[in-house]
Amino acid sequence: MFGDGEELGFDWRRGGAAAVGLLAALILMGMVFLVAFANDEREKALSAERRSYDVALSVRNVSTNISRSEASLARFVLDEDVKTSGSMYANDWELAGYQISQLKNLLRDDPAQERRIGQLQEIYRIRGAELALAARAAIQRKDQSGIGYFYQAGRSGTLGRLDSKLNEITASERVALRARIEQSQIFSDEADRFTQYLSLLGVVIGLGAVFLGVVAVQALRQNAASRRQAENESERAELLETKVRERTQELWEANHALKAEAAEREAAEAQLRQVQKMEAVGQLTGGIAHDFNNMLAVVVGGIDLALRRLNGPRREVGMHLNNAMEGATRAAALTRRLLSFARSEPLLPERVDSRELIGGMSDLLDRTLGERITVRIDLDPATWPTYVDPHQLENAILNLAVNARDAMDGQGVLNLASRNVTLAANQVGDIQAGDYVRISVADTGCGMSPEVLDRAFEPFFTTKPVGKGTGLGLSQIFGFAHQSEGEVGIESTVGKGTTVSLYLPRTEAVAEIRLHPSAQASEGDIHVAGARILLVEDDPRVRTATIGALEDLDYEPVSCGSGAEAIELFRSRQFDLVISDVVMPEMTGPELIKHLKSTEDRDFAVLFVTGYVGEGESDELRGYELLRKPFTVGALATAVAAALMRGASEPPRTSRAAAKG
Repeated sequence: MFGDGEELGFDWRRGGAAAVGLLAALILMGMVFLVAFANDEREKALSAERRSYDVALSVRNVSTNISRSEASLARFVLDEDVKTSGSMYANDWELAGYQISQLKNLLRDDPAQERRIGQLQEIYRIRGAELALAARAAIQRKDQSGIGYFYQAGRSGTLGRLDSKLNEITASERVALRARIEQSQIFSDEADRFTQYLSLLGVVIGLGAVFLGVVAVQALRQNAASRRQAENESERAELLETKVRERTQELWEANHALKAEAAEREAAEAQLRQVQKMEAVGQLTGGIAHDFNNMLAVVVGGIDLALRRLNGPRREVGMHLNNAMEGATRAAALTRRLLSFARSEPLLPERVDSRELIGGMSDLLDRTLGERITVRIDLDPATWPTYVDPHQLENAILNLAVNARDAMDGQGVLNLASRNVTLAANQVGDIQAGDYVRISVADTGCGMSPEVLDRAFEPFFTTKPVGKGTGLGLSQIFGFAHQSEGEVGIESTVGKGTTVSLYLPRTEAVAEIRLHPSAQASEGDIHVAGARILLVEDDPRVRTATIGALEDLDYEPVSCGSGAEAIELFRSRQFDLVISDVVMPEMTGPELIKHLKSTEDRDFAVLFVTGYVGEGESDELRGYELLRKPFTVGALATAVAAALMRGASEPPRTSRAAAKG
């Protein structure tokens, strides 16, 4: 019985020891879990703190790059020859946008901050559009308009909104940072407290380990072999984990390098495309066309006056003058095409039914293309209306038909069709998503090779023999389509033919009264002799020629060279009509008329004269007569008469001399 009791006591001690060990193990596991949890939360809080510091640093970088970009743009518009300033402006502005995107990635887990970043991106986009006006004006060398746009951008308030939004993001992160620091301190204190408890528990477990040592000797012996095996496996696992960690680090570094290289390449490509576009459009059209048209206005006006004042036969002189007039007119047409490609030709849009317009061109196409060209017209009966300049559209279709005839060597089939299409964004070129009318001109000619197709819209590029083409036909069509918010597409196969499609946006607008096409009018229109006219023209040669023409037409003109002089003259004298150039230094023509209309209670007619219209200015010309440089005396007479009849609510006043005459 003693033996049984001794064995029972041994079992009890062993069971009690096991129970105590199990309880101690459970307590230890609980304490370890609490310590691990506290440390994990502390690491999360510390990570959030680091993110807040990264956000603050990114915000400072964005603000710095925006400031540097605007400073570079200021230097650029003040001195347009400093090319590095323009590049620094573009680079810093693009870098600021990239950093805003990085900032959005950092704050993607915070809905409130993410909403602020979205508002920041919108303000950044608006500010970029404002600064882009000044940059484009400076690159195109539009006198001093770049400084004006930059000044307007400085007063718009978007920069203040941008700084305010950045400060709002930083302030929010500061508040969050203080909360995270407090949370980190709380979890740090909790971790320290649990560590102390764990130390005390370790002492208790140490004392219990002495009691359990005797019981564990046999288990230690039995488990010695398995422990050694486990250690070996652990070493192999640690070695494998080290290898995996090293390989993961290498892959991460390689991926980061590839992303950085891709971002750098994309930024460089975008900058190169922008530089090429500005060089091809700005330098080739807008800056040259303005001065060229002023010279042509002097030539055409002077020659036309000479023709009117010649007496006697003088047939040889008349022949030479007519030849000069023809050459000047052709030069003006060439300039008009350059302006159309530069999207600076003021359009006179109206609601157009393309079916009626193309149907009315049938006889013109037959006469132009000749009998050996078969014209097939396939128009959708339900073709949507469009809002475009009908004369420009007719010229575009006629140019495409002539190109098709030349591609077919004067013999073949030309298909002219219209269809309604709905396009996705960028489905054709840079087109916006929406409903469009597609007008296509297809031929059965030689087609274009890929090399020629890539350069089809380049100005002055042509495959025709010398003297057969200027290379501006497709360029003019390209400018017209984009200015009308449409697109041009070309499909061509060598040996089979080419199809050129015009995509014009659908409109629901009601038909409106078009501006009078003064440049195409005849001399026979009625005019009011003796009307008092104020001529505002900054070019002295154009001003002298126009004054001579107006005097020859029995008007009473007074001239000046700037908007400020015009305001002074208008206050001291009575005028029936103001003729103003559109593009002038200090004050443009539309700005002058707006000022006079708002400050003077007198009624007067308005006629704008222009050789070049900048971006956004064509809308300010609506509702007034428009005369394009260069112009003849007959065109000037018609435009003046139309303006007088249209603009004044009372009959124009005439001088006493005119009344007696």
